[in-house]
Amino acid sequence: MKKLFESLPFRLILGVVLGIIVGQIANTAVMNVVVTIKYILNQVIVFCVPLIIIGFIAPSITKLGNSASRMLGVALILAYVSSLGAALFSMLAGFGLIPHLSIANNVEGLKDLPGIIFQLDIPQIMPVMSALVFSVMIGLAATWTKAKVITAVLDEFQRIVLDIVTKVVIPILPIFIAFTFCALSYEGTITKQLPVFLEVVIIVMVGHYIWLALLYVLGGIYSGKNPLDVIKNYGPAYITAVGTMSSATTLAVALRCARKSKPLREDMVDFGIPLFANIHLCGSVLTEVFFVMTVSKILYGSVPSAGTMVLFCALLGIFAIGAPGVPGGTVMASLGLITGVLGFDESGTALMLTIFALQDSFGTACNVTGDGALTMMLTGYAEKHGIKKQELKVDL
Repeated sequence: MKKLFESLPFRLILGVVLGIIVGQIANTAVMNVVVTIKYILNQVIVFCVPLIIIGFIAPSITKLGNSASRMLGVALILAYVSSLGAALFSMLAGFGLIPHLSIANNVEGLKDLPGIIFQLDIPQIMPVMSALVFSVMIGLAATWTKAKVITAVLDEFQRIVLDIVTKVVIPILPIFIAFTFCALSYEGTITKQLPVFLEVVIIVMVGHYIWLALLYVLGGIYSGKNPLDVIKNYGPAYITAVGTMSSATTLAVALRCARKSKPLREDMVDFGIPLFANIHLCGSVLTEVFFVMTVSKILYGSVPSAGTMVLFCALLGIFAIGAPGVPGGTVMASLGLITGVLGFDESGTALMLTIFALQDSFGTACNVTGDGALTMMLTGYAEKHGIKKQELKVDL
């Protein structure tokens, strides 16, 4: 029983439940404290994200040796194909289901969260995408030049980051999630806003599970391993993603879950999971496609044409690779497509941002969980092409 109470999944679920309950009864003074602590914890977690990316991706690339460039290319292709496939799947579902839905547009009546008492800003050492590009560049360059000193420094840095993850990030995540759900409960997002598009949210969530099932089946077939041995470990990462609404913020827990999965090679986990957290956003893409079609039907009377939607899906897959793994990152990065390709006006983009926020947490959870399937494919590719396993024994 003690082991259950100390487990990460239990602490995460407890944080969600307590947060919702407290949010329903809290007054303004309590929420001032909640919002302030939530802000500071978020600053700490966000600050650590670039460190985690550099600490895992760069050393992993150096360990891949001459295969590094090839594995990076394979990872990019996997991420794009998954996002594009999810978008097209969502598009077909949209054409089949949306004309038969009856959705009312009413998202008013939310409380305003009180302001932050004490604002402690902790800027990142660099933006997430800069950290990602830096990791790839420094890892590849160290491999090409056979830079032994830099390789050793990166290995040492990885061990430092592992300690930061284990002793700082993971312990504060349940608290951060509790305060996040407390804020959502207080302002009424959970109790008032969700029913507005409940039908659509449920349809999208079913789509997430179908796409995840497909990814894991394909990953299992290609790698010759049991996908259930991977997905059964992803519960904590899924719950964390629901609470943080950020693939990047969930990275520490996702790494921990992936490392417990026997079918996944550790060197592929260290390389793939941080990379996919920033370039593989299949759940968010699936959601956005269905939602833009829904908004178009509500405001403009019809869904976009098939040709327009195919173009939108193809471009959205590219934008998703460059979108930041933060709350609303995909839809914000693709606003140009929404207005340029689909022709949405201010009302359309505003409504799109509103309903996207309703399920952003579940889209993120789909992104994070799907990373395990792609890492299984990477593992299968490495084994089929004779890429030697690099041993790195760490306890995360």
